[in-house]
Amino acid sequence: MKYKFLIPIITFSLLFSCTKSEGIGGKAVIKGNVVVDNIDALGNVIASYNAQELDVYIIYGNQNNTYDDDINTSFDGTFEFKYLNKGEYEIFVYSDCATCPKGQDSLIKKSVSISSRKFSMFSVRLGFTWSQSNHKGTGHQSQ
Repeated sequence: MKYKFLIPIITFSLLFSCTKSEGIGGKAVIKGNVVVDNIDALGNVIASYNAQELDVYIIYGNQNNTYDDDINTSFDGTFEFKYLNKGEYEIFVYSDCATCPKGQDSLIKKSVSISSRKFSMFSVRLGFTWSQSNHKGTGHQSQ
């Protein structure tokens, strides 16, 4: 009977110590696809295709800018991050950029908020400026 005081302490700590933060361990899924647009000098899309084997990165939460996981797109440009908890996430990809300083890549980023255990689905589009002399491009995000 001298352990009766431990029961409320254990119950209290179990109830309030199990808050899950962003990251793996849940049941939510973020699915998406990456499409590359070839754009002419006038800004017209002249061709589009699925991005194959492109690295897609995810940041759990909004505490830092270091990515927590990455995955390659499939043959059809799709990707998915599984087993996520509720919370805020940043998904991003890099695009070649001929006009960026010192050969840097352009960054295309999408914020995703998971408020339940269901999945969130979205599309990220990459744009490349097409010309006969230069096959590198500039990144943009389509809405």
